[in-house]
Amino acid sequence: MKLLIAVIKPFKLDDVRDALAAVGVQGMTVTEVKGFGRQKGHTELYRGAEYVVDFLPKTKIEIALDDDQVDAAIEVITKAAGTGKIGDGKIFVQNLEQVVRIRTGETGSDAL
Repeated sequence: MKLLIAVIKPFKLDDVRDALAAVGVQGMTVTEVKGFGRQKGHTELYRGAEYVVDFLPKTKIEIALDDDQVDAAIEVITKAAGTGKIGDGKIFVQNLEQVVRIRTGETGSDAL
């Protein structure tokens, strides 16, 4: 089992959710986060004053998957979240040692 973490632009969330549902991904956790990568923020003007925005709004998606679903999920997230511009985001994949469904006590892949 794997934990897939994708950090994407917020306006791409609906596209990513729909694309993941199309390949059979059933559940996810979504968090509104702030961060920066290579672009290191940007400057904006507000009422004539320039200020620096260090942390940009992002959306973090966490998905627990069976090993055989990971490649398909990465592919659809990349296509759905990509704009071709800087700041599109990143995908991280981590190993999951154990998953337990609290309601039923199921473990492993059955808990997903």
